[in-house]
Amino acid sequence: MKLLSVNLGRAKAVPYTDHPEGVTGIDKQPVDGAVRVREPGPEGTGASGLAGDTVCDTRHHGGPDQAVYAMAREDLDDWERELGRPLPNGSFGENLTTTGVDVCGALIGERWRVGTDLLLEVTSGRIPCRTFQSHLGEERWVKRFTEKGAPGAYLRVIEPGEIREGDPVEIVHRPGHEVTVALQFRAVTTERELLPRLLAAGGALHPEALATARKYVAGRSS
Repeated sequence: MKLLSVNLGRAKAVPYTDHPEGVTGIDKQPVDGAVRVREPGPEGTGASGLAGDTVCDTRHHGGPDQAVYAMAREDLDDWERELGRPLPNGSFGENLTTTGVDVCGALIGERWRVGTDLLLEVTSGRIPCRTFQSHLGEERWVKRFTEKGAPGAYLRVIEPGEIREGDPVEIVHRPGHEVTVALQFRAVTTERELLPRLLAAGGALHPEALATARKYVAGRSS
């Protein structure tokens, strides 16, 4: 299990974002050398956890529970076959492109040691948006991505550190529940009857997903 690439994005003006300044940082490119990763600050003001990476729309992206976005190369390869086009590392706007890691099968609260010092914790799957669809240039992409159910994982930073291409990824903690990234994604998108199961992940779950699950359960019991 290792990093194939560390991918950073710069602010770029595009016609398809609803950002007030018309820019997005979704176009991530692999970089050479070490990249510092740390807790980015509060949601709404904190951006990416990776030094040199740009998150423009902090209303919906970045912050402590979405500090890092990881995608498995294996899932990108599957999409390559389906779309009939190459998808270089970083194509989905991911910061980390991994190999040998079951990213969508990771448990919420699972912890990864990346390189020597960095410790990350899985929080949720990525919800697709219009900017993602336009960036990729595929029709009905939001629907297709959602139906596929392989969203990659957002992670929070537990211990900061430097990482680079080729660093090992080690799973150092797996919680005792069965709430995977894929299950969490399905629960908040297409199968809301699964929402009660998310509560088993507790505070490790992204706060918005946890609040959604609690509201759903409360509604059913009232």
